[in-house]
Amino acid sequence: MSNLEPHPEEMECEAGGSPDPQGRGGAAVEIITSRDVPLGGPRAMTVKRTLPQRKRSLIGAWCFVDHYGPDDVSVSGGMDVAPHPHTGLQTVSWLFEGNVTHHDSGDNHAVVRPGEVNLMTAGAGICHSEVSTQDTTVLHGVQLWTVLPDAVRESTGRRFDHHVPEPVEFPGGSALVFLGSLLGSSSPVSTFSPLLGAELRLDPGAELALDVDPAYEHGLLVDSGDVTLEGVVVEPTALAYTGVGEERLTVRNTGSTPARCILIGGEPFGEEIVMWWNFIGRTHDEIARYRDQWQAESERFGAVDGYIGHDPAGLTRLPAPTLPGTVLKPRVNPESKARTD
Repeated sequence: MSNLEPHPEEMECEAGGSPDPQGRGGAAVEIITSRDVPLGGPRAMTVKRTLPQRKRSLIGAWCFVDHYGPDDVSVSGGMDVAPHPHTGLQTVSWLFEGNVTHHDSGDNHAVVRPGEVNLMTAGAGICHSEVSTQDTTVLHGVQLWTVLPDAVRESTGRRFDHHVPEPVEFPGGSALVFLGSLLGSSSPVSTFSPLLGAELRLDPGAELALDVDPAYEHGLLVDSGDVTLEGVVVEPTALAYTGVGEERLTVRNTGSTPARCILIGGEPFGEEIVMWWNFIGRTHDEIARYRDQWQAESERFGAVDGYIGHDPAGLTRLPAPTLPGTVLKPRVNPESKARTD
């Protein structure tokens, strides 16, 4: 998915969060609330973005978290993102409902379906399109990005991975582990830094105590239900953060309806990054060069075959926004500890 904001925000990161102080468990929890971002056009589909924000830019190498839906596509228009570029990252697409077609300049063509992870590696440069299918009536899911380490970001090539995880049953629910390892299940999809990604489903009243890697920091994004993490209430579309050093995290569905969450995690990403629009680099000049190369239709990004948008008169390629008049600065993340004040 593209960041379609016409004026992508440059953010200086600082600590934040305001968890419910009642009923706290063993781990400190920082709450990151979402902000609305329209995905372009008069019938724009609105997404709820929790990363990046001033409160926190990264959880492990996870640098971008969008939640969308459930959207009636007859009202929202669905997803129609014309070919657009990426550098220095991997996109992780995960759907709950609906289908999306994917075409990229690595000649990868796929349909993203619920419960099937699709991971696209940009490396030095790629472009792709994303369009909800004609038979999709409701669109619902998350779009995630991870940062590629500097040592490999120019050499990974245009890669595409697909995996259908088997459900892991536990008392009161189930999980789908699409990256990394959890609850005895491991994803075969390789990443370039230690990462975890899983969908958790909890029945009404269910409690799940998760053994987690203490070297990881974690984020719990709530899609639906009355959920607490370590006794702290996490509202739908909010992201609850816990820092390194925790060996167990307890998630509970306190409501009378099923709950669904996305758990992400990873070892803290120690590199400074510059992130603007759909590019991740290390300096302002590098980002400016990527923008110029995209506008010039450089081979760095290639071209997409197969894109058919919903509007025959619509854009066939997204133009890059104008760079801000100031120098883009690296994102400095707060320390890997939850801030509760």
